Amino acid sequence: MKTDKYINYTFESSSVKTEEFKSFARAFKGDIKELIQSDFELVSFSVGHFYISGFLKFNLNGKYIYFSISDVRHFPNQWRTNILVRTAEHEKDYTGGSNNYTTLENLKHNAVMLA
Repeated sequence: MKTDKYINYTFESSSVKTEEFKSFARAFKGDIKELIQSDFELVSFSVGHFYISGFLKFNLNGKYIYFSISDVRHFPNQWRTNILVRTAEHEKDYTGGSNNYTTLENLKHNAVMLA
């Protein structure tokens, strides 16, 4: 995966998004697209201040799944091992259903189970 080089990586802390974090975000987005291909559509991808969130839409039934990763500076590797996922009514539903957690590798499987 494109994000493999960020395993055990220490991100520089800054008051603005750093180039290294922007690069990570592009790699993370690419990995998600590769992992969910043909089953989900990535309908939203938001790069915050050292965190990322977004919405997936299940192609089979049109249901939405929200995902989010914590601040990569303070929670190393949790972007890979502890991704928040939950059901959503639409692509702006940030409150959604119950919180669940998954790994990057199991994101598609767990998203399908929620949808």
